[in-house]
Amino acid sequence: MAGENKSLSERIANELYNLIILQKKFAPGDKLPNENDLSQSLGVSRTTLREAVRYLVAQGVLSVQRGRGTFISEDLAIYNKYDIGTLSHARLADMYEIRLMFEPQCIMLACFRATEEELQGIFDQAQLVEKLVRENGNWPDEDQRFHEMIAAAAHNEFIIRLFPIINAAVTEAMEMTDNTDALKNIVIYDNRDMMGFLRLRDGAGAKSAMNIHIRHVINTLGLSAGEL
Repeated sequence: MAGENKSLSERIANELYNLIILQKKFAPGDKLPNENDLSQSLGVSRTTLREAVRYLVAQGVLSVQRGRGTFISEDLAIYNKYDIGTLSHARLADMYEIRLMFEPQCIMLACFRATEEELQGIFDQAQLVEKLVRENGNWPDEDQRFHEMIAAAAHNEFIIRLFPIINAAVTEAMEMTDNTDALKNIVIYDNRDMMGFLRLRDGAGAKSAMNIHIRHVINTLGLSAGEL
């Protein structure tokens, strides 16, 4: 039972993180809704919510002010300078270079560290992405979520702090390119390759597949491909 509670609290922490960082429902310095309202909206007990909040406090995403409540950390304001529309072509290339440095390592670690539940979640997300690609749905956001889930399964707590910056670069790149058909094919077939290695928990193969995927994207976007 303790393991189940921990897993639930981690999922709720991820939901809160997405609301704050990705969906931008709250800004740095904002106060979270009171415990009763927030636990009801998330469909969990107050105990589970408290565990999730403690996790995000440890990550520096939230801060608890005694007698006042729980607030979004002011430190998150650093991410504002990476908002959509602020990244030049050269800086996008730099961001994708960072992706090339750490995401292959993330998926390799995920092969060794992910729980079976986490792996199944990643597989389900990959299927959702492919479905949305084929239906011309909002696949870019779900593909970003797919990469976040892989990074989270690496169980390295600092990685989660990098993803708002990485996602800003990915979103900006998608806004700039007209070559979406090529990207759709890359996403479908490269994701399948990565899933195949994850199913086998083949760290070296998964690392190579992620490296190839990011290079495919870099080449398609024309982001200094010759230098990376």
